[in-house]
Amino acid sequence: MGQPTAAASVGIDVAKATLDACLLLPGGQARAAAFANDPAGHAALIAWADRHAGGLPAHFCLEATGPYSDPPATALSDAGRLVSVANPARVKAHATAAGQGNKTDPADARAVAEFARDRRPPAWRPPAPEVRELQALVRRRDDLREMAAREKARLDSPVLTRAARKSVERAVKFLGREADRVQAAADDLIAAAPALKADRDLLASIPGVGAQTASTVLAELPPVERLPSAQAAAAYAGLAPREFRSGVSVRRRTRLSKAGNARLRKALYLPTQTAVRFNPLLKGFFERLVKAGKPKMAAVGACMRKLVMLCYGVLKNRAPFDPAWASKKAP
Repeated sequence: MGQPTAAASVGIDVAKATLDACLLLPGGQARAAAFANDPAGHAALIAWADRHAGGLPAHFCLEATGPYSDPPATALSDAGRLVSVANPARVKAHATAAGQGNKTDPADARAVAEFARDRRPPAWRPPAPEVRELQALVRRRDDLREMAAREKARLDSPVLTRAARKSVERAVKFLGREADRVQAAADDLIAAAPALKADRDLLASIPGVGAQTASTVLAELPPVERLPSAQAAAAYAGLAPREFRSGVSVRRRTRLSKAGNARLRKALYLPTQTAVRFNPLLKGFFERLVKAGKPKMAAVGACMRKLVMLCYGVLKNRAPFDPAWASKKAP
């Protein structure tokens, strides 16, 4: 976990329209309140916390809940407050270990506050405006492609009438064209931002990483200066290995943690399938794993982890992909 410390912890349970907050003071005293999840509510939350913290610094913490957690987190960051956006799975595990019984919004807010107090998660910083815009476009593109896939699956239904089938076909074509338009807008945004364009070109130098995958990595992976290592990038995507071993009797198969950015993880799956065929580094890695007895899907998961680490590497080193880079390093 990170370094931030504070005398008071403010846990926020986020919903579409409301924010339930719990403020914990050093002596264990707790105060709770609810606010609207809108700009006025965000300002009221900050004023309430400042008033009840009694002049002590406060560490705000909320769970990552997609579009509903971004506005309050951004408002707190813009106001100069220390704010963390935590993985819900980690907060839940901490609450379970602490013996949380009730499952209500106020109880969840207190669980988040206790997580912030005990675990000191790292500070969150909002992405740059152009990255935020790219993220919105990339996520919209993915949503459109998912809708198109669902509509396309309806074509297999034997009960579709001719008129209904034509409607589904029109919907599939429309969604596909709209997804392409959104991808084009994302490409234009990247081309107009020199830093994003340079990063996109570095990512595209990796065999298996195309324009669509590169735009997703740029939108979903934090800047490399905020990630201490390639392993941290893999963990952020939920691609860190998770072992199950205890004593001599419990030895279950090692799996990916999946406690991370699901959108980034999903975006790497198909490119990895291509990379294990055409990327010499990943092809050899995949073949060695399979030859050693690793199931093919497990080997693909390991290659997904390797691929995101390669993405981190080219961005960190500011150099295109080189399959012989490891052999060129000084002993």
